[in-house]
Amino acid sequence: MRFSISAASFVLASLFFFSCVTPKGNTVQEKRNYILGMKKETLSELYSKRPEAKSKIKNSAGYAVFSNINTNLFLFSSGNGYGVAIDNKSGKNAYMKMNFGGIGPGIGIKDFRAVLIFNNKQEFNEFLNGDWEFGGHADAAAKSDEKGAAAGGEMYIKDDIEVYQITEAGVALQATVAGTYFREYAELN
Repeated sequence: MRFSISAASFVLASLFFFSCVTPKGNTVQEKRNYILGMKKETLSELYSKRPEAKSKIKNSAGYAVFSNINTNLFLFSSGNGYGVAIDNKSGKNAYMKMNFGGIGPGIGIKDFRAVLIFNNKQEFNEFLNGDWEFGGHADAAAKSDEKGAAAGGEMYIKDDIEVYQITEAGVALQATVAGTYFREYAELN
């Protein structure tokens, strides 16, 4: 019984903490600029590690870049983040939020970036409309600044969607079945 109360307390505390994760800045424009800077840095790092991603993004219907923080304690996982989705045809930016929660064995906390590439316009539009979610991941990470290592990489959700993950910092060993929900960041659009 004590374990369940501790685990439940951790999950509730992490949900509260991570619900407060927002881009830096005092104004709407400062927050947008912060997200666009994160996108630029993330893509630069992705292209240096996986050069083929550059042409995949260029030829896609659209793509999205997110900054995320995730925590996992024993059987519970939660986290959230923010990012931007870019329609390659129109060039329009759509600022978005993401939340996820799940269950599965693991322990740790990590800060990571996710790049989603949509090769199908319908899938991209469903994503923008909040009609899209996915789940399930497994990874190992022990990283601080440039020290340490993380296993992540590329994952195919469907034939038309690819996801790259880059761990920025954290320590985690987890295999989680999670629901990830993406929605509009109304304040920034």
